[in-house]
Amino acid sequence: MNKRTVTIYPSSAKELEALGQRLKDARLRRRFSMETVCARADISRPTLYKVENGDPSVAMGIYVQVLRVLGMVEDLSLIAKEDVLGRRLQDESLPQRKRAPRKITPAGDT
Repeated sequence: MNKRTVTIYPSSAKELEALGQRLKDARLRRRFSMETVCARADISRPTLYKVENGDPSVAMGIYVQVLRVLGMVEDLSLIAKEDVLGRRLQDESLPQRKRAPRKITPAGDT
């Protein structure tokens, strides 16, 4: 069994750790044991331990399985829902009008 090492930025590591903690808190609020979640998600206990500690080597699919067991899979739709930077970049690349606006004549002039 080879051990995968994933290198990520420290801020991303903190986000993963926070996600793992939120999943652990959700499990405890539901009063699910690690064994219960493992059985329902069809994962091993060490894998759930890694998820709850925010280990970046755990596959995204495992996180989805744990979210499903906790009844939180709908939360995935919130990830990257608002792409503020992407929309701003897209808007900047739209063609700009290059001609002067039409001259508006005052009422009565023809």
